[in-house]
Amino acid sequence: MMVFGLTALQAGAAPAAEDGDWRQGRAVFARCASCHSFTEGQHRFGPSLHGVFDRKAGTIPGYPYSEGMQAKGAAGLVWTAETMDLFLTKPGEFIPKTKMNYPGLPDAQDRANVIAYVKRRAAK
Repeated sequence: MMVFGLTALQAGAAPAAEDGDWRQGRAVFARCASCHSFTEGQHRFGPSLHGVFDRKAGTIPGYPYSEGMQAKGAAGLVWTAETMDLFLTKPGEFIPKTKMNYPGLPDAQDRANVIAYVKRRAAK
């Protein structure tokens, strides 16, 4: 499996998800909740985040992923704290043609917090 963008992440020295506070991440995730759920199979505009970590991007059966997300998944992108951090920074730059119409979370600590929250909630 390939993981994209680790060099960029290491160079940026963003806080790791382990450094995130899931309680604060819950408040940050409120921005995401209208498009994503944690319930398996319950998709909204965005796919369910149930079991997202360690899953290849763009691979939930039955969800209509964008061309860009399908291409990244086919190229081996796997969701980890690091790849999620890169995506959440600027989704449209990390995955061109994504349908995630969100400008991104510029604050590294907010990203670490929301990733910690997603990790806690998305467990299988």
